[in-house]
Amino acid sequence: MLKSIMQGLGNKARMRRADFLRRVLAIPETASILDLGGGDGAHIAKVFPNHQNITVCDYSESDLRRAAARGFKTKLADGTNRLPFEDGEFDFVFCSSVIEHVTGPKSEAISNTNGQSFRETALLHQMSFAEEVRRVGRQYYVQTPHKLFLVESHSWLPLPFVFLPRPALVSVLKQSGKVLKVTAPDWNLLVPAQMKSFFPEAEIHIERVGGWPKSIMAIKGSPAAEQRLVT
Repeated sequence: MLKSIMQGLGNKARMRRADFLRRVLAIPETASILDLGGGDGAHIAKVFPNHQNITVCDYSESDLRRAAARGFKTKLADGTNRLPFEDGEFDFVFCSSVIEHVTGPKSEAISNTNGQSFRETALLHQMSFAEEVRRVGRQYYVQTPHKLFLVESHSWLPLPFVFLPRPALVSVLKQSGKVLKVTAPDWNLLVPAQMKSFFPEAEIHIERVGGWPKSIMAIKGSPAAEQRLVT
């Protein structure tokens, strides 16, 4: 029951953010869009249901086969820090809940129990990823969970647990996954100042739920005529 409740809340949050994005940005239906880390394309299909020129890029071949079956163009990520696209190739890059996982090779990130080493390595990879988003897209939307939300979205643990020393956190996650949500500890949660440093030309918007900061959105684009993004 908890799983269905949390998944339902997550789906509502994603569609609320998608509605916000459509209201504040003017993205023509003919625009070339890159869904970066888009998996099987299910999410982008709901965000931009009428757009035809969408490319889904992911590291999962099985997900990309499903995305292709939905009619999307696909591109397999090669696992390096450089995206397989030319400078400014896309009108718009869409990237939802991905950058927090860009923390280096998965096996190394998961096995690293040194908190300082993990964070330093993660931030370097996240900065490099942000530079690639900015390189290949003339406009972009990058969303990530806020570090200070009441419930950590990958584990469903309450907020204080994200501040545990990394060895303790990894140990807790092994146990909590048996009753809450299974997660590999490869994620490095961010705060708005870090997102602004990654995307200096972007507007930073904080999504709030009950007054608590739920997610961070870095948005660069042409505002819709009737809207102005307020941070």
